[in-house]
Order: sequence, then structure tokens, then C-alpha cells
Amino acid sequence: MRRFRPGIAPTLVILVLLPVLISLGGWQLGRGEEKRVMLAHYAERRAAPPMSAELLPNTPDPAYRRVQLRGSFDAEHSLILDNSTREGKVGVELIQPFHDQGGGLWLMVNRGWLPWPDRRTPPTFDTPTQPLNLDAWVYVAPGATFQLHPDAQSDVWPKLVTAIDPAKVWPELNREGFAHELRLEAGPAAYRTDWPVVAMGPEKHMGYAVQWFAMATALTGLYLYLSFRPPSPTKHNKKKEAAHGNGDESSQHV
Repeated sequence: MRRFRPGIAPTLVILVLLPVLISLGGWQLGRGEEKRVMLAHYAERRAAPPMSAELLPNTPDPAYRRVQLRGSFDAEHSLILDNSTREGKVGVELIQPFHDQGGGLWLMVNRGWLPWPDRRTPPTFDTPTQPLNLDAWVYVAPGATFQLHPDAQSDVWPKLVTAIDPAKVWPELNREGFAHELRLEAGPAAYRTDWPVVAMGPEKHMGYAVQWFAMATALTGLYLYLSFRPPSPTKHNKKKEAAHGNGDESSQHV
């Protein structure tokens, strides 16, 4: 019968790798659940009627809420959000300050994606000058992501940025404004507005979790296979084998 006799090296390997693989699988399961709750929250609020922009500062949880805007854009202080692609095409997103006439609130409104095929020339866009009635929704960034290109600290507008935190932009403009970005729905003044809610859906996280757990299972199986070995011969068995071998030699001489 085989006996469980694990080696030192395989035991050390599984003691190190197995907890890591299991924790990675659990982390992916947790991320998948977070994304599922986020998407359900987004769908619920996108189906609700829009609220007035003047209520935003006193709304404790504004994420994904639909908002009605009535006002005009500030064309002089545009932000160009870089590193944005659609269907494999390189482009940018246009973000501009918007002054809502209802409550006198300044808002940072993302008008959508537009292509930028030739980076040797600046992206082209136009800004409506007349007051507009617009529908938008609140986008709350998942973390602190304010980053700028080196030339974005200059006084030259529009500015090219790699991420945006409106709460850090308003002091530069000497204005008090809403702390989160608003994204336009399809309609007047909007460019392409098909933003993905999450970069990776819950099903992908589940797939990655299955892979990590499968690797943990395979590692455990390999460890058990290598650890169960045939019993090593005892001294008694060795003497019997030696005596048997001597007997065979004597019979041959006779």
C-alpha cells in the first residue's frame, strides 16, 4: 500500500501557493458581486425620473441619478479627456463647465466621445452658445484618479487630461461647483454617449475566479499524487531478499 510521505519542497510550495490561489479566487468572487450590485443600482436609478440640478448638492448619494439641466456651456474652459477608445478607434471625451440657471450651480458636463485620429492636430468640436435643456446623469469615479499631462497646468485652454476630478478643477476656475462629473444622455450638444458602466462585467470576474480555484485544485491533486509513495523496504524484508538470493545461487552451484 502507498503511504503519505510528502517531500519538503512540494510541501513548501503548496503552503505558499495554495492560500494565494484561493485568496485570488475569493477576491474575484467579491469583485464580481460588487459589479453585480453596481449594475443593478445603475439600472434602477437610470429608470427613475430625472431630478432638478439644484437638488444635487444636498443629495447624499448622487451616483447614477438622472438630472435635468437648463443653462449654457462655458466654451473657454474645455477639458479634453485622453486615452478613450470606441470599437478600436482612438478618441477623446469633451468635458465643459455648464452653468445651470435653475439653482445657479456650476457643473462639469461630459458631452461624449469624439474621434481624434491625427494627434498632430487638436481635436475639433463646437460649443452651443444658446441656453439648452439637457438630460444627464451623475458619474461618481470609483477612486481618486486626478491626473494631468505636464502641460495641463498651464493657462492655455482647452487642456488635455488623462482623468478628471471636478472638485479639484473648480478652485482653478475660482468657482464653486458640483464635485462630480455629469454625463450627457443622447440629445442636443451630445457627441457619442455610450459609456460602459463597468470595464469588466461580473461574468468575467466569475470566470477568473473559476480559473484560480481550478489551479488550486490541480495543485492540490498534484501534491497528493506525488506525496503517496510505495513503502520503503524494511530491514527484515531486505534480509529475506538477501537470503532468497543466496539460496538461488546455492541451487545453481549444485
